[in-house]
Amino acid sequence: MRGHLSAHAVCTAIRDDIVSGALAPGSRLIEEILAARYGVSRVPVREALRTLESEGFVTTRQHAGACVAEPTEQEAADLLDIRALLEPLGAARAAVRRSPAHLKVLRGLVRLGRERARHGHPADVRQLDGWFHETLAQAVGSPSLTALLTQLRRKIEWMYAVELPARATDSWEEHGAVLDAVARGDAERARALMATHIERSLPVYRLRTAAAAVRDAKRPVNTARARN
Repeated sequence: MRGHLSAHAVCTAIRDDIVSGALAPGSRLIEEILAARYGVSRVPVREALRTLESEGFVTTRQHAGACVAEPTEQEAADLLDIRALLEPLGAARAAVRRSPAHLKVLRGLVRLGRERARHGHPADVRQLDGWFHETLAQAVGSPSLTALLTQLRRKIEWMYAVELPARATDSWEEHGAVLDAVARGDAERARALMATHIERSLPVYRLRTAAAAVRDAKRPVNTARARN
C-alpha cells in the first residue's frame, strides 16, 4: 500500500540516502522511481524534494529536473567555518538552557564514548559522536538554532569523511570537558571548550571527493580491461 509515509518521513529517508551516498551527487531524482523506492505516492516525494532543495541537498536543472546537489570544495569549506561559529554558540546556550534529561543523556554518551574509544570500536565511536552533538543541539532551547545545527551536521557528514579513530580518546575527553561546563551552567567556558574541540578536530575531516580520488589512485588497474 502507498501513501502512509508523511512528506517529512519521505524527506528524512531521501536525505539519509543522499548523506550515505546511496543517492550519489549529480544523480537524477525521478518522482516515480522515488515513490516506488519508498512505497509512497508522488505527492509526498514532490514535497520532500522541495524541502531538500531549500536545504541544499537537491538542485533543479534545466531539462533534467531534480538532481542530488554537487557541492563545490569552497561550499564544503564554508560549512566547517560556519560550524566553528555556530557550535560554540550552541554549547553556550545549552549551558544555560539544558534540562536534567539532556544532562543524563549526555553523561551516558560520554561514558560510552570513552569506553568504546579505549577499546577501539570506530563505528560505535562515530555514531556516539553524532548523538552527543545532536543531543547538545537539542539542549540549546531554540528550535531555530537546533534546526540549523542539525542541518549543518548532516551536510558536513554528507561532504566529509571523518577519521575519528585518529584522535578518538582525545575527542571524548574534550566532549567530557564541554559536558562539565554545560552541567555547571558556565556558558563562556562551554563556548571556549567547544571552539577548541572543533579546531582540534579539523585535521580528521577529509572531503569525500578527495578521499574517493585517493582510493581510485591506489586501486590496481585491470590492464586487460584498459586495453579494450
